[in-house]
Amino acid sequence: MLHSSNSFAALAVAATVLAAWVAGSPPQAQASTPQTLYSVGSEVGVPHRGMTLLHAAPGSRHVLARIGPRTIFGSPIRLAVVGTTGEWLAVISAALGNRVRGFVHRSKVRLLHVPVSLEVDRTSRWLRVWRMGRVLRKFEIAVGALATPTPRGRFAITDKLWDFMPSIYGCCTLALSGHQTRLAPGWTGGDRLAIHAGSGIGRAVSNGCLRAAETDMRYLMELLPLGTQVVVHD
Repeated sequence: MLHSSNSFAALAVAATVLAAWVAGSPPQAQASTPQTLYSVGSEVGVPHRGMTLLHAAPGSRHVLARIGPRTIFGSPIRLAVVGTTGEWLAVISAALGNRVRGFVHRSKVRLLHVPVSLEVDRTSRWLRVWRMGRVLRKFEIAVGALATPTPRGRFAITDKLWDFMPSIYGCCTLALSGHQTRLAPGWTGGDRLAIHAGSGIGRAVSNGCLRAAETDMRYLMELLPLGTQVVVHD
């Protein structure tokens, strides 16, 4: 799990949701599937200046979270888009639970296209890098142990960190929006998921993070922009 640069306390989920995209999509919504993500990429919202509000549903006054201009690790906020409903965008955010989506009005962000995405197979323990329907690279990784499995779901890269606590995370770290919901007893190192350099490649040995060889991590760090989506499945 990934520590904040300012604290080793667990990072709390910012909010829960009464009405959002947890088990399905709202009526008339257009949600992108993993297959669409791999074949054409996705959009990333770059918020305008100031605070960005994540609503519980399109047009709802219920605000799930208020997002500042930067992450807890200092990177500029990027909101990965997973679907649309009219002028509203369903987005991934580290401020929300793993399967909770917030909604942002299109006028509040500038949209960029990201042609790449990552696919992680927990069972086979490999990672694929997709770009517009083509696999650029495939390599083995370490995944969460039986007691602390890597959560399934759709996440986004929030930060690219070089030499961040290298004794733990190696050369480089891709912080993810996801949270580990099955922390090991006594663990105080935070609940944020990440992909980072480390040992145990090809095995289920981590606290939930994904580990890759240093050469593969350096490749990912150079290739992937913030907001790149990551799909974890069995």
